[in-house]
Amino acid sequence: MTSDFPVVLDACVLVPAALRDTLLRLAEKDLYLPRWSDEIIAEMARTLEQKRNKTREQTTHLVEQLRTYFGDAWVQNYEPIVSKCTNNEKDRHVLAVAIRTRADLIVTTNLKHFPVSAIAPWNIEVAHPDNFLVDMHHLNPELVVHTLHEQARDIGRTFEMQLEEMKKGLPRFVQVISEALRIMPSPADNGFREERGASTRIRRKPN
Repeated sequence: MTSDFPVVLDACVLVPAALRDTLLRLAEKDLYLPRWSDEIIAEMARTLEQKRNKTREQTTHLVEQLRTYFGDAWVQNYEPIVSKCTNNEKDRHVLAVAIRTRADLIVTTNLKHFPVSAIAPWNIEVAHPDNFLVDMHHLNPELVVHTLHEQARDIGRTFEMQLEEMKKGLPRFVQVISEALRIMPSPADNGFREERGASTRIRRKPN
């Protein structure tokens, strides 16, 4: 599967490690094309250092990994568009990135920073990560469930523990997954090949 669905990930959804991991794993599976900018990534790193007690070495390593495995996610030359944006001033650069890369969607927890009146003229929508992940599940339920099983295994959790942890910030997504599992086979039975030796946060995109 090769996606032609560009999605801008705001810094706020890249800060939580578990959510970032889930979003990037699904991008690796080509369910969508992640997009961001130097400014978005700098905000992510700054928040991780100031509010999540991460060291500069840790955030530098994370950014290097993002550049290595998601090098085509960076959007350039969006700055002239910022002045044309009318959403919250703090996040006008995010909307400008979306306009520049012709993204269909911005994923953010700061929904109030992107009122419909500001994004509708650009044919861009905005979604909370909970709703975005539900949409990803509707697009390819077996692949999403398989990816969650991979994620749980790689970080040493059971699948049930992983869902319980995700419920805190993604209640609708977890509910949809839980309901779907009542009728779906387990990953061991659905023909997917397990991938070993992958990083728990950023994994190499397969060729």
